[in-house]
Amino acid sequence: MADSSFDIVSKVEWQEVDNAINQTSREIATRFDFKNVGAEISRSGETIEMKASGEERVKAILDVLQSKFIKRGLSLKALDTKDPQLSGKEYKIFADVKEGISQDDAKKIAKIIRDEGPKGVKAQVQGDELRVSSKSRDDLQAVQALLKGKDLDFAVQYVNYR
Repeated sequence: MADSSFDIVSKVEWQEVDNAINQTSREIATRFDFKNVGAEISRSGETIEMKASGEERVKAILDVLQSKFIKRGLSLKALDTKDPQLSGKEYKIFADVKEGISQDDAKKIAKIIRDEGPKGVKAQVQGDELRVSSKSRDDLQAVQALLKGKDLDFAVQYVNYR
């Protein structure tokens, strides 16, 4: 019998990111506490930019964006948020959307699987994803449960389960 396998990836649904940004933009346009503070949110490439006239207002925009991420099923671990910066008369926060598993993170996951996972489970790095294979599907499910229990500093999804 052939080995069963699945891939561990870190991907972001960009349409959902755009939807979260659009909802945030609509909310800050209608909320009373954002009137006359120049509150704005936009995305260019993988970077989300938030602007407002005060530091607490720009942090409030980030809070609204994070709540929209949660409501849309996106992981907050995919957002790499910088500290507020004063730029002229307004404050800005830049947040990068992280996608893909770095080589170091993939090696970290592979080490966890080797050390704590069931015997006979193999993990190999393939670009920005990790392929986990085993003869037993139960072992693969045990690996998924093990990784869900770990507090990784990046979002992971399990795909191509076969």
